[in-house]
Amino acid sequence: MEVYCTRPSCPRPENSFPELDDIETLKTVPQKYCTTCGMHLILGARYIPIKLLGKGGFGAAFLARDRQKPRIPLCVVKQFKPAFSLTSSQLTIAQKKFEEEAEVLEELGSQHEQIPALYASFTVKVPGWQQSQEEQLFYLVQEYIDGSTLEEEATKKGKFSEEEIIEVLIQILKVLQFVHSRDKIHRDIKPSNIMRRRDGKLFLLDFGAVKQVTNSPTGSSTGIYSQGFAPPEQMNASDVYPSTDLYALAVTVINLFTNEEPSKLFDSFSNQWKWGNIPVSNQLRQILEKMLQPAASQRFQSAHDVLLALSGGVTLPPQAPQAPQAPQAPQAPQAPQAPQAQPPVKVRPQFTTLELLAGAGFSGFEGALVAIASYSVLKNPLFTIMVAGVIIAGLIFAQRERWIGDTWIDRLMIPGVTFAIIYFVPFLHAGLGISQIIIFAIAGGLIAVALTSLFRLVYNLLSLLL
Repeated sequence: MEVYCTRPSCPRPENSFPELDDIETLKTVPQKYCTTCGMHLILGARYIPIKLLGKGGFGAAFLARDRQKPRIPLCVVKQFKPAFSLTSSQLTIAQKKFEEEAEVLEELGSQHEQIPALYASFTVKVPGWQQSQEEQLFYLVQEYIDGSTLEEEATKKGKFSEEEIIEVLIQILKVLQFVHSRDKIHRDIKPSNIMRRRDGKLFLLDFGAVKQVTNSPTGSSTGIYSQGFAPPEQMNASDVYPSTDLYALAVTVINLFTNEEPSKLFDSFSNQWKWGNIPVSNQLRQILEKMLQPAASQRFQSAHDVLLALSGGVTLPPQAPQAPQAPQAPQAPQAPQAPQAQPPVKVRPQFTTLELLAGAGFSGFEGALVAIASYSVLKNPLFTIMVAGVIIAGLIFAQRERWIGDTWIDRLMIPGVTFAIIYFVPFLHAGLGISQIIIFAIAGGLIAVALTSLFRLVYNLLSLLL
């Protein structure tokens, strides 16, 4: 087994221990040490780093295995060790932020499936190497998400489509809705902090910059942000709000839309974002422009409000560019005017490929059961096809409107009830045995999945050609 040394100054951190390939030896070996610097390799007597995932100014992240779990699963070990000199007060603040990340992950990760869970947090003291003083290293261990960040995706595939952007918005807005409901602000939304697992589910990462709004009366920022993605109030070390995260999320999706760095899309002279040449629906453009307003009070005030606008529940007036104006004398307040009604342009939540195929299988399975029951009653193939077609069309429409299908329970409960009715009502069997009914239903689901896959393939090919 390859074991990676986590001492920041180790010149040759790779170690090889063939005997650890044996699971029983791996579980029981007391400790291993780096053959170069003598650093402890099994962290907390439990976690075995095997690969460096990344390194930054405040530490590093390692892929590791948890030897105290039966299957020796993968996990992520994050290490705090600044790569540059800090004053004692700066080091205290940085350590506090690292500890706060562990507290946030412990609170949020256990309650939301799209936030990595915290497994452990501990400190390791090791004898100094090439120096006399003892080293103190801080670690936290969290859930491993097998996938790639949106930054990595954009590097490989290029620009995101509007359908993909809406999927990102909906998934991350739901996570932010949860985070904000706990009085916390993430403060570092960007493509590299959003991970897509192999099944398509998005995860929000890196809670090291999270702000606990209720910790201070002002809720002021401490200057932790990513250049280009942060709104004015955050760069000015002023107050932060839920709309601070919404601004950064809008910059994130524009970055994915264009595959350009934010600095190339923002005109500091006019204080405006320049992305008007992107082909995008009017409603989505208005939503993003509102999220990008320089004043926090002019943006959406919650993730829920953005989700409502995406679903077509809110009509947004077009955002006119704001040119700098000379100061004017104060005027008497005027009564607010009712906004002019405009027809809403709905931007519906998009389905992932997995959701689409699951919905197709569900509709085909249920349609086959309905066809069997209909034929048992009507004894007419034509009427049977018509009834089954209407039911399948209704199910597709209900899934399109997301009335059903958001959870696996919805997709299992409906055909389960239908199957139970056919099973317990003898005249609905159509002369078939239970095993035959199951075979017909599964065949219907598989045919629906195959046709949907074929249609999606043809549609994607035509989209590339036209």
